[in-house]
Amino acid sequence: MSEMNTEDIAYCGLCCEKCFLRKGEIAGLAKELRRALREEKFAKMSDGMSKFFKELRDYDACYLTLGAMVKLRCNKNCREGGGNPFCNIRKCCVKKGYDGCWECDEFEHCTKFSSLKEVHGDANVMNLKNIKKKGKEGFLEGKIYSYL
Repeated sequence: MSEMNTEDIAYCGLCCEKCFLRKGEIAGLAKELRRALREEKFAKMSDGMSKFFKELRDYDACYLTLGAMVKLRCNKNCREGGGNPFCNIRKCCVKKGYDGCWECDEFEHCTKFSSLKEVHGDANVMNLKNIKKKGKEGFLEGKIYSYL
């Protein structure tokens, strides 16, 4: 992972370089585990072992879940078109000519952030307040919130 710069600050105030999708570590580990399971022919072993370990009855679902996790990777930051291609937050900022939501007087009550709440809580709003107060460069030198 490279050192963060202001281009890594998403329009919503989250930082792309802090995101597990951007880091790719979880996707990489899931891929390695799937490969190891195939090499060991674990699917066949799980059938026999499920008599002793009832959780192994769900092996197929687990393997499919790992397959989905392999796809949890983002190779571009928000400003390069990474993340959600249908992001209403990005669309709004671009339409209004904002560098980010911190330039909007209504960001603390914006309903477009509802899509972030479940995973990020108010992390992006806390970041936006700091960006508005310190500027982007100053923000990157302080605490950056990702998940609350």
